[in-house]
Amino acid sequence: MSTPIEEESQLEAYIADEQPGWLIKHSNACGISSAAFEQYQQHCQANPEQRAAHIIIQTHRPLSNRTAEILGRVHQSPQLFLLQGGQVLWAATHWSITAEAMAAAWAEQVS
Repeated sequence: MSTPIEEESQLEAYIADEQPGWLIKHSNACGISSAAFEQYQQHCQANPEQRAAHIIIQTHRPLSNRTAEILGRVHQSPQLFLLQGGQVLWAATHWSITAEAMAAAWAEQVS
């Protein structure tokens, strides 16, 4: 299950955590983002032991911008990160966000 990120302190703690975890920035007004979020949710449901969190752009745009600042990445939506200890282990955007790509990234970067 994916945890909503709704406060800056929550975002900073999530990114800094030493446990690997997924963070997706999702726009609920975009068809591509909806497809990516569906793939993300499929992966999360199949792998409940993996940490997962999301930011909804429409309601928390400042957090989305802060994510870009902290991670040193240009804002995109949808945008998915595999994070560990403040580092981006893997990232994808738009149609590159698939459950299959997530499984491969986790196996390569974490396992």
